[in-house]
Amino acid sequence: MATPIASSSSSSSTKPFFTPLFSSSPSPSSSRPSSLLSFHQHPTSTPTSLKLSHSHRNSHSLSVANALKTEEVISLSNFENLEDLISEDRPSILVSEKLGDAGLQVLSGFGKVECCYDLSPEELCARISKFDSLIVRSGTKVTRQVFEAAKGRLKVVGRAGVGIDNVDLHAATEFGCLVVNAPTANTVAAAEHGIALLAAMARNVAQADASMKSGKWQRNKYVGVSLVGKTLAVMGFGKVGSEVARRAKGLGMNVIAHDPYCPADRARAIGVDLVSFDQALATADFISLHMPLTPTTAKIFNDQTFAKMKKGVRIVNVARGGVIDEDALVRALDNGTVAQAALDVFCQEPPAKDSKLVQHENVTVTPHLGASTKEAQEGVAIEIAEAVVGALNGELSATAVNAPMVPAEVLSELAPYVVLAEKLGRLAVQLVSGGSGIKSVKVTYRSSRNPDDLDTRILRAMITKGIIEPISSSFINLVNADFTAKQKGLRISEERVVVDSSPEVPIDSIQLHVSSVDSKFASSISDNGDISVEGKVKYGVPHLTCVGAFAVDVSLEGNLILCRQVDQPGMIGKVGNILAKHNVNVNFMSVGRTYRRKQAVMAIGIDEEPNKEALNEIGDVPAIEEFVFLEL
Repeated sequence: MATPIASSSSSSSTKPFFTPLFSSSPSPSSSRPSSLLSFHQHPTSTPTSLKLSHSHRNSHSLSVANALKTEEVISLSNFENLEDLISEDRPSILVSEKLGDAGLQVLSGFGKVECCYDLSPEELCARISKFDSLIVRSGTKVTRQVFEAAKGRLKVVGRAGVGIDNVDLHAATEFGCLVVNAPTANTVAAAEHGIALLAAMARNVAQADASMKSGKWQRNKYVGVSLVGKTLAVMGFGKVGSEVARRAKGLGMNVIAHDPYCPADRARAIGVDLVSFDQALATADFISLHMPLTPTTAKIFNDQTFAKMKKGVRIVNVARGGVIDEDALVRALDNGTVAQAALDVFCQEPPAKDSKLVQHENVTVTPHLGASTKEAQEGVAIEIAEAVVGALNGELSATAVNAPMVPAEVLSELAPYVVLAEKLGRLAVQLVSGGSGIKSVKVTYRSSRNPDDLDTRILRAMITKGIIEPISSSFINLVNADFTAKQKGLRISEERVVVDSSPEVPIDSIQLHVSSVDSKFASSISDNGDISVEGKVKYGVPHLTCVGAFAVDVSLEGNLILCRQVDQPGMIGKVGNILAKHNVNVNFMSVGRTYRRKQAVMAIGIDEEPNKEALNEIGDVPAIEEFVFLEL
């Protein structure tokens, strides 16, 4: 009999992930401050941490902790020139792009700050090994070569702003370097710029200004449209999107929003209704874009989506240029589908001088000024400075965007379960339909091990990653998973259930229950009304083993099609033939049923993404009652 052992939520306290990298609290027995320096060496398969501490001028010790061995302490009392080894107590911080004075003051109070602007990639690589932290904006490329040149000394990279496209996160993690950003300080500035573009576009401010400066007086040509009573669709209801909505309502606009994640009650709290993507397109007089650039949202505004919009719609984009197919937007402007556009961001920045979009008479453009206010720049400077200082002090940063080092043996044992956890999260979020968003997820781990021997933080983080990342620009890891979930109104509770299985296997199964949501695939609803998916690791490969009340057995590799059908002969062959006709390779197939000749669920693992024609043919099979395609 399975027995529930423990239950916890994402808001519970966790053990600290770091020891302080630098500490400057004075020692009572020394005129010098005590210090603690730690760094990670990753190139080997057994991560090693080194800590150098001293509390007396002539008493020092070197502590080497190996992930697979016990800690050894080596006396350094007889080492000469020890001061050269520890350099100084204060860390060295390189600022490679202009940062506000307030931020520099915060940094200077903690460490040695050196400002070197306009460094070439070669110059940066030549200098970086002398610094413990690097602070950049968008102009400096922090590549793998930079981390290699740092030779293990670089511990924190701070990005003064939101986007981190210019930082190689994989290399940063590999070399044990924490990356932090400043995502909140420019929220109001970006929202204000969005409203400024909205009003300027509606009243032809930029065009009228250019006309007058060329000596013309064209009052009749630049008749605008009113904002009062018009419907604004906010596409992406995060920090900036919600601030735009508040301001638009103050202008008398009717505001709706689409966000596949945002809880409906959060939107209703400021008088905004969440709607589907297509409903937002068909209803809006104005559309303001605030969605992140992800593989899912890249060029999501294209010929097909423009065709679904109300004729004469007006579009504002202060988010990411890549969410719009710029050639398609030009076509929509030319044929009148889109009356006007106001753009602060572009696919290529700066755009080409002869860009048809930039030069279009019905387009208002600005050179990525969303965060360009004095107040926002100072706020960003302070936010990133505090994040860097906190990270160097060993504090968990809420704005960390990559994971700390994890001992090799832990990763080795949990590696397939980490993959399983993320893929179950991805499956769950894709099964949710409607605009309500996910609020609560219950995770059940079944294991023969004592709960105290089963640290599920990394698994919870990967479930959070699977749920949030496909529909957000957030980067989820051990550091920020719980914080990000809380910020987005997502509560993840955990239950550990003891089962009779091999103690050599850390986890027998992982089950996700998503409550209070509708599903695109009704068969995924369990008896208690929740979306339910369950998986196991078999032969080192993650498998989906249960959907709703239906037992299945399919490898979670490639993509997945779930079909509910009448349980009758020939169904596997029919669907298989359709996929084969469209050159889609099946890598795994499993059928689970409730009763003989009643209903069954067929789970089909496929290597390629089927085209719409193939999916339509599957849906047209008379015995198939419902189906869904899921990207893993």
